[in-house]
Amino acid sequence: MFAKTPTPPYVAVIFTTTREEADDGYVEAAAKMEELVQGQSGYLGLESVRDTQGLGITVSYWANEASAQAWRVRAEHAAVRAVGRERWYSGWRLRVAVIHREESS
Repeated sequence: MFAKTPTPPYVAVIFTTTREEADDGYVEAAAKMEELVQGQSGYLGLESVRDTQGLGITVSYWANEASAQAWRVRAEHAAVRAVGRERWYSGWRLRVAVIHREESS
């Protein structure tokens, strides 16, 4: 459900996409990336949703910018990103933010 994050500050990488209709290996690749990222230094957690029209938002949380950048350049992740841009997404946007405050109930 909610990612377990530390007391701020920490980094959020927000990946918003619109998916193509064909799966073409997407589910398997997403599962593999989720498995790999678990072992990535500085990784804090993930929250992800997708609506019925194909709009998805995935937020990954990182201890710092360097940790997020290390994941970005990891070879396996870079390869899957390239396939995603070519095959799975009709549009995407990536945003990186520093979380300064967190509140919850």
